[in-house]
Amino acid sequence: MANLEEQTPPTKKKTWRFVIILIVLGLAVNLLLPQISNFTEAWSVVKTMTWWAVGLAALSIIFSYLSYGYCIHAIVASRKQQLSVPKSTLIVMSATSVGLVAGGWVTLAGSIFSSVKRETEDNGTATITGLLPSMLLNMSIALIAVVGLVYLGIIGQLTNGQLVQYLIFLFLLMFITFGSLLVLVFPKFTYKVINWALWHWNKIRKKPYDPQKTRDMLDNLIFSWKEMGRGNWKKPLLGAFGYTLFDLLAMYLIFIAAGYNIKLGVLFASYGLPYLLAKIAFIFPGGIGVVEATMAAIQTSLGVPSEISVVVILVYRLFSFWAPTLLGFAAMGYLNHNVPETAPEKPLVAQMSPANPGDPHDETP
Repeated sequence: MANLEEQTPPTKKKTWRFVIILIVLGLAVNLLLPQISNFTEAWSVVKTMTWWAVGLAALSIIFSYLSYGYCIHAIVASRKQQLSVPKSTLIVMSATSVGLVAGGWVTLAGSIFSSVKRETEDNGTATITGLLPSMLLNMSIALIAVVGLVYLGIIGQLTNGQLVQYLIFLFLLMFITFGSLLVLVFPKFTYKVINWALWHWNKIRKKPYDPQKTRDMLDNLIFSWKEMGRGNWKKPLLGAFGYTLFDLLAMYLIFIAAGYNIKLGVLFASYGLPYLLAKIAFIFPGGIGVVEATMAAIQTSLGVPSEISVVVILVYRLFSFWAPTLLGFAAMGYLNHNVPETAPEKPLVAQMSPANPGDPHDETP
């Protein structure tokens, strides 16, 4: 489990991430472009699109992000704190932009943690708000992917090898997503494992590590989960699933705008499975390249005309990812506007030095 309190700005050491992203983008272009048999046909799809359906798709994306904001708002409200839905939505968009720069939904969760902590000044609220939305969103993606797998199995488009591969991906996603909940059942064992992993990870990176912060975060997580277990999870669940379903609806409306009546099974398979892969390959922020290429491959293999598939994917990703991400940088500036500068928080215990790295097996605070 990542330490959500340690958020560092991008450095030159992270250049390799951008190199990998560029490589994947190049591969995605090479996979997408051959799907377009004729650019004239693709352009004709754009010219004949039903623009009221495109407008509804854009509106659906707005409701999607508002649902995510409602998820955060509901979590904060359950902790007797206040954070409006519009401001929560701006936090989500800002975090999406941070995830594009720093990489992946793990960083997105950390960014949400930092923003909520600044707004509420409460570690417990920030911890659960950073973790729970990602868990619920990953659950919704997993469910849609399962529906897609069932459909592919029914129509005979799923080999045994592919089934095993996707089941492994589902298991990994669920383990990564809900692994932190082991702390509720095995608190001491979980602390040992996480403390050991973070200590060695920071030693490799030659960064200081504070085990007390890990202990405090796990204590906050245990307390917060117990609070959510009193029925406070229902509204966040509604918001998280609303985000995914409105996003899925946007893709469906873009297909309608392109004049293609896509089967729901094809829609679920070509939405859930690419995002499942993107969640596993979380090093690629927003699933750049992974989502586009996998969507194109699945849709065309299931009978969607290539020119329609590519146009729909590009318009959908523009609405769902690129536009909100770019707007997220403006949201970041707004959220940080007039925020007073504060001195760095002193560690609860002395940070470990390279000469005295401490004992990663020590359980005491």
